[in-house]
Amino acid sequence: MFKEGFDNRKYLRLQTEKIRERVEAFGGKLYLEFGGKLFDDYHASRVLPGFKPDSKINMLLQMKDKAEIVIVVSATAIEQNKMRADLGITYDMDALRLIDAFNERGLYVGSVVVTHYSGQPAADTFIKRLGNLGIRVFRHYPIEGYPTNVKLIVSDEGYGKNEYIETTRQLVVVTAPGPGSGKMATCLSQLYHDNKRGLKSGYAKFETFPVWNLPLTHPVNLAYEAATVDLADVNMIDPFHLEAYGVTTVNYNRDVEVFPVLRRLFEGIYGECPYKSPTDMGVNMVGYCITDDEAVAAAARAEIIRRYYDCLNKKLRGLCDSEEVYKAELIMNRAKITVDDRPVVRAALERAAATDGPSAAIELPNGEIVTGRTSELLGSCAAAMLNALKAIAGIDDAIQLISPSVIEPICRLKTGSLGSKNPRLHVNEILIALSICAATDPNAEAAYKALPRLVGCEAHSSVVVSSVDSSTLRKLGVNLTCEPTYESKRFFHH
Repeated sequence: MFKEGFDNRKYLRLQTEKIRERVEAFGGKLYLEFGGKLFDDYHASRVLPGFKPDSKINMLLQMKDKAEIVIVVSATAIEQNKMRADLGITYDMDALRLIDAFNERGLYVGSVVVTHYSGQPAADTFIKRLGNLGIRVFRHYPIEGYPTNVKLIVSDEGYGKNEYIETTRQLVVVTAPGPGSGKMATCLSQLYHDNKRGLKSGYAKFETFPVWNLPLTHPVNLAYEAATVDLADVNMIDPFHLEAYGVTTVNYNRDVEVFPVLRRLFEGIYGECPYKSPTDMGVNMVGYCITDDEAVAAAARAEIIRRYYDCLNKKLRGLCDSEEVYKAELIMNRAKITVDDRPVVRAALERAAATDGPSAAIELPNGEIVTGRTSELLGSCAAAMLNALKAIAGIDDAIQLISPSVIEPICRLKTGSLGSKNPRLHVNEILIALSICAATDPNAEAAYKALPRLVGCEAHSSVVVSSVDSSTLRKLGVNLTCEPTYESKRFFHH
């Protein structure tokens, strides 16, 4: 059952205050590296129930007159057609999506920086496209020996070769479509150029996870590790903070490992480093806004199991190896949980065993679990969806929300005119049929109006579901996991 454990209003207030303080501490100009997703941080909303997915962007809107956005894209990622797995689009296309999203909310996007640029043809095409759209583009180049060759990096042949990003506002938010884009290097390059010009400016990180003032093995921090097993991120005690202040805080390995180098870079630019530890660099008030630790811990444990299933399915598709799955298993062991702690798993598997076919289960907001099985007309997820809507709306299970006379023509259309081999309706198709029936049937209308109450519900399938079903459930806010098993023994699955 859903239970809030996070004060989102308090978070917006505290986080905004701390960022403003950091701007003033550096003389009125701050480059703020933004980690994670700005508009749609669903990981945070899942592990911190009460956290709104758009909290970060709402926080920036409180300072929109003083903020400008710089979007960083790696030329290497563009050349490799690197994809955002959650959106199914490449990093360069996501940069355009981000520009639109910022502009629609009244935030100023000053420019795009193409990092790791060395004349890649795909990057040149993207740069030309941005220019044609009237978007300023700056190029940053690879530096030999980065990040350890400090003498070269902090010189006219290092950061000095990068094109200087002309910014006009106090708070420069540096963000990117994904990790490894070069956000930190972009910020430090700007500090070098500002210092050469006699301008005062500073750098800080906006990171939600790991939460520095929660214990190392708190489920929220373990869930972050589970979410980043592909990046080999590991939470650890910040030794620099412990030495400097005698206070135990949590950071992650990449920031801890690079801090000695980062400190030398700061010394090369400023003559001294403004920070004594990686934790000092961060602006993160999440830990102060948790109102119910057990609710948050329970939500984080559920996320760890979901991430484990995600690894299993990636391995099935050849997108990761056994090492990644092993790491996910270790995190589950550290959290002292198993898949049996996810109730929908048992429900889906028991229904599959009883019906000898694919089945799905959905846990409703009140804790009730409904199931659905594959039939001649419906896929198991579509069947479970209809049963869930009936239960939420208080409609008798015996009532048909959609008549077979409506479903059958759609099935014929799929296999006839559209050439599909699968006549069964997917979740999106069943919802379209339901919306049509809602115009004349009060029960269908009641079920249709219950759709928003699916947000945050848990679901599990006994087989890998289609991309259409998984995408639709994600849009509805349903947290889906699947057994790493295909329904058929065919080699090609889509």
